[in-house]
Amino acid sequence: MDTNQYMGMFLEESREHLQTLNSCLLELEHNPEDPSVLNEIFRSAHTIKGMSATMGYTEIAELTHEMENVLDLLRKNQLKVNEDIVDTIFKCVDTLEQMVESIASETEHGVDVSTLVKKLVSIAKGESAPVSNAKPEVEKATNNIGVIQKNSVELNDTDIAVLNKAKTSGLQPFEIKITLSETCLLKSARAYIIMNALDEIGEVIKTVPPSEDLEQENFDQSFEIIFITSNEKAKVQETLLSVSEVANVEVNSLDIGVTEEAVEKKQEVTTAAPVTLPTEAKIAPAKAVPSKVQGPGMDKKVKGGQSVRVDIEKLDSLLNLVGELVINKTRLEQIGITHRLTELVETIEQMDRVTTDLQSVVMKVRMVPVGQVFNRFPRMVRDLSRELNKEINLTIEGEETELDRTVIDEIGDPLVHLIRNSLDHGVEHPDERIAKGKEATGEVRLIARHEGNNVIIMVEDDGKGINPNVIKGKAVEKGLISQEDADKMDDNEAVRLVFLPGFSTADVITDVSGRGVGMDVVRSKIESLGGLIDVETKIDQGSKFKIRLPLTLAIIQALLVKVHAEIYAIPLGNIDSTINITLDDIKTIQNKEVILLRGQIIPIIRLADVLNVPETNDTEGNELFVVVVHMGEQKAGIIVDNLIGQQEIVIKTLGNLLTGIKVIAGATILGNGQVALILDVGTLMQ
Repeated sequence: MDTNQYMGMFLEESREHLQTLNSCLLELEHNPEDPSVLNEIFRSAHTIKGMSATMGYTEIAELTHEMENVLDLLRKNQLKVNEDIVDTIFKCVDTLEQMVESIASETEHGVDVSTLVKKLVSIAKGESAPVSNAKPEVEKATNNIGVIQKNSVELNDTDIAVLNKAKTSGLQPFEIKITLSETCLLKSARAYIIMNALDEIGEVIKTVPPSEDLEQENFDQSFEIIFITSNEKAKVQETLLSVSEVANVEVNSLDIGVTEEAVEKKQEVTTAAPVTLPTEAKIAPAKAVPSKVQGPGMDKKVKGGQSVRVDIEKLDSLLNLVGELVINKTRLEQIGITHRLTELVETIEQMDRVTTDLQSVVMKVRMVPVGQVFNRFPRMVRDLSRELNKEINLTIEGEETELDRTVIDEIGDPLVHLIRNSLDHGVEHPDERIAKGKEATGEVRLIARHEGNNVIIMVEDDGKGINPNVIKGKAVEKGLISQEDADKMDDNEAVRLVFLPGFSTADVITDVSGRGVGMDVVRSKIESLGGLIDVETKIDQGSKFKIRLPLTLAIIQALLVKVHAEIYAIPLGNIDSTINITLDDIKTIQNKEVILLRGQIIPIIRLADVLNVPETNDTEGNELFVVVVHMGEQKAGIIVDNLIGQQEIVIKTLGNLLTGIKVIAGATILGNGQVALILDVGTLMQ
């Protein structure tokens, strides 16, 4: 069997399930008695096992199989959740991540799972023995309490109790027989798809043959399922027949001849803990819904499945095509205006509306929630806080905020640096916090929100803050600034020195931070994305790092300006205003040209000098055009020869040969086919 065609799906789904395992294990640490979390962990481990066995990755399947055994004992209350078990399963998840990534990169993983497998086996054997010894007697005593009628699948007492509980919750039990077509080549994969389809509308209670046999294709063309749902029989049948390679489906209502007295009698006889419904989280919403009525949660789930995975390269290609369309639309506009072609201008106006809508749709398709980046941090904070012997609570807000995929891929590392710094340098040890009158547990907050055409991401902590005097002292000591410059700085300017290359306040270099390669890397990465980073801090109250990022990096509004014979584009997001001044308005302070604008002194940048082109001297009455730009709190006035107007531009990179050129952020093609360079305002103002 050629499994290459399924490789992309296997890797994508494995990563999703591993992330779910990480999140749910963190939840299990805080709520060890929650059965729904255990069920979710079990389901993800089970899915990874099935997929890896199908793909032929036996080591992954072996490890997840042993994980399943331990998780199953936890679900049945034959084991109690403790720190050792959680830590072991975390190690298993880390190992699985390594193995999946090595498959993705086609390298030899060389991970030995035997130690972990032995550990899981010993956990399963060592703590569940007393319970399992008592089990045969219980089964013997309760064997003939429930009587199942009109069905061929043999159910045990646990199954009966679950079905009874489901029925009292307004759910319907069905017995389903599924026959696959004779031409079905990959029966285990088809069975897996069927189980997933059923999970969308209800809950599978039992399969005949068992799930292990289904995964290993140890069955003929048919198998049977006991299933509970709030949907009608027709809906179940329709869902199953929509799966390809299914030849026949028989769905029959399941009659359970068990009285309440019998169930009560069974509960008196059995010594095991009360049975919990396998996925209480999924079934819970249906309790408030009358029988035969589909709850809103169920409806949402079915709709949620109507999505298509698209390769990011295809989206990039689509965006490039839309960009070319925008360029040609601008070109046609120019031709229409130049030649006074009224009909063409009217058609272009209609085309403009269509291309704007198309561009908007493509942008939205490329948008992904920042939660995809944020979801890795709870686990990181848990591990680091243990390593540092600190008590830290991470709060995440706004993970549904959306950003362009290209930006999402790049912001992970800067955020890791910022959070590690907050944990290491920001939040104090519990004893120190209590001495200051604070709670022993430190708070770190990761917040995302929209603000105009930007996304704001903030990393806040309630730690000791940043002392500006210490920062200035370290900067002078390392020769980054002179003592004279340090004396002139206010506190806000001093704190921003942390972004200088090579700056670090750590006296001891640790694995966490302190090598002086963190904050300047963060700033350069954020600025390369067209963003800004700033810091606010108060002694003993904490620090706040604020990142401002553009929603997208592909198509932007810009102001076109002329210097000598060339046209340049300045992103509209950086422009404060445009003004006219005379030569007399320009003053000189400390050998730097400045102007006074609304009571504020603003430095002047002569663009012709920066770009090394000759200035034109045809300005009437010495009048100069100035574009006032800003980056964060800083402002500057850029002197240009002429203002052309606002235009939507498509950003094109300059290619590998011209990367790293300061002042130039990229290029665009104008309506007349001419290339215009896009100015990097951040570099201009440095």
